[in-house]
Amino acid sequence: MLQAIGLTSAPYRGLPPAVDDLTFDARPGAVTALLGASGSGKTTALRLMLDIEPGRGITYFRGRPLHRIPHPAREVGVLLGDVPGHPARTARGQLRMLCAAAGVPASRADELLETVGLNGLGDQRIRTMSVGMDRRLGLASALLGDPHALILDDPGEGLSPREKSWLHGLLRAHAAQGGTVLYTTRDPKEAARAADHVVTIDAGRLVADQGNADFSRTRLRCRVAVRSPQAARLAAVVSREAREAQRSVEVVTEAGSRLSVYGSTCAEIGDAAFRHGVPVHQLADEVGDTGPLAADPAGPEAAPAAESSATDPEDAPRLVPLATSDPEPEPELPPEIRRRPARGPLQPVRYELRRLFGVRATTLIMAAVLVASVGLSVLLARTGSAPVPRVLAGWPSLLPLPPAALGAGLIGALSFGDEFRYPALAAGRGTVPRRLGLLVAKLLVSAGVALLLATLTVLASEEALHLVYGRDLFRVPANAASLGASWAGLTMGCAWAGLLAAGIFRVAAAGVAAVLAVPALVVPLVERVPAESTARSMLGLPARLRELAWVQWPDVVDRLVMAVVRLVANPVGAALSLSLSVLICAYVFTSLRGRVRW
Repeated sequence: MLQAIGLTSAPYRGLPPAVDDLTFDARPGAVTALLGASGSGKTTALRLMLDIEPGRGITYFRGRPLHRIPHPAREVGVLLGDVPGHPARTARGQLRMLCAAAGVPASRADELLETVGLNGLGDQRIRTMSVGMDRRLGLASALLGDPHALILDDPGEGLSPREKSWLHGLLRAHAAQGGTVLYTTRDPKEAARAADHVVTIDAGRLVADQGNADFSRTRLRCRVAVRSPQAARLAAVVSREAREAQRSVEVVTEAGSRLSVYGSTCAEIGDAAFRHGVPVHQLADEVGDTGPLAADPAGPEAAPAAESSATDPEDAPRLVPLATSDPEPEPELPPEIRRRPARGPLQPVRYELRRLFGVRATTLIMAAVLVASVGLSVLLARTGSAPVPRVLAGWPSLLPLPPAALGAGLIGALSFGDEFRYPALAAGRGTVPRRLGLLVAKLLVSAGVALLLATLTVLASEEALHLVYGRDLFRVPANAASLGASWAGLTMGCAWAGLLAAGIFRVAAAGVAAVLAVPALVVPLVERVPAESTARSMLGLPARLRELAWVQWPDVVDRLVMAVVRLVANPVGAALSLSLSVLICAYVFTSLRGRVRW
């Protein structure tokens, strides 16, 4: 059971709320249509139900509000708008990534591709999909967690009649298994055709809450569809007998041999045809244009006939407000509740790995970094004036950062930048959740990629130098361990700076700018600090830490502590540490600010 109680959106600048005290139920085992014209508040109502839109009221999913459900993806499947997937990602890759977010096995992706009719198109890119294929992929995304309830915002928009028929069949199959289905539509005939229950709203307020039969009888115009080779004669007979009986009957001649009779019944028309010897090939009750979507067996001219009757101005729905006698005081709305943000992926590391390597951008960036680093290393070694660490890193003095650090920063920036640009996690939540697990997963994965990129850069540069200049060009320096730690810290720091900045400003360009700002702005500021402020020595720091600690650690820990101190004391290391500290504080502040409801 899905219960929406007192949904009221927050008004903007004195305007009336888009949804005003809306209350309705969607029962399990049935398809419920939320019907309304454009701008009536249907989408806003769904967003209020999903805790996306600010406002009042509450929605219970089988007796629990959404923020009290441990795994929302397993309780409710949502499709709002288009599929929020990266255009370069494949349909199978998109679903496998969302499988990690929903905490279901990756094999579920192939099962749903077959369910929605995309089993042969799993390797097709999202950008090449048609509207119908996009909607099918969106339905597969909503069904990943095998949810009990489906909430869909105009799922049939842009679909052909045949695709709409398939969609309605899928929704009915889900309801037949005991699930709850709620979808919005602007077409009353589609609601009468596909839904068991219709909730009609206008200007954000409830107009009618009816079953299918009551909705068809009171909101749509009933008719009798007749097909006869003597349609003109039958029309004259029915009209004459209606006038003689003083009944209000309207006969509309459609294309070909089709008639639409309003105000009569199949029995009356059949009796009249029998009395006058008029053959009848079809005689059926219809509500508006809710006949079958498939081609009529009587001939190809049936489809145009149905379309012509649908354009009849009297065939439009009549939204009659609920009968009211004396004005009653409006019921008091439930208090506004504090909504916790939705949970992040259940398997955040697996999700982040599939998100990162599901597109070619990561591989292309790493390949470009390796090629640039090797080329610069060969050129620097030829001059013979650059130090060994800069040669191996491919870092000429003209560049603010080596290619590996820039590449790691770009990959880190895309980690959150692509997340906000193509919000895969927003399919049911509206915004990317900044959960601690998701942030830790992104930090770990970006650090791992940065270390991999740093290691590959050094190894590739060394092999290239040995190939070009011979094996005796360089010797391993005595401080190789500290140099390696500095190199790893630089690449990881750039990756984290790009990631945090992109998470704060929600765009990848901000992450790249934060990485470039470290050598361009922060390092000069650090170098301007007077030398007297660093005159005191920190050589005794490990011994003093040992005195404060209860546990005596081995001597190797002392060497690691001093290596970290020297790394931070370096201008670039100090600038990077300062930048990361500021970005972490800013990220925490923006995350907490987003959770506070003023």
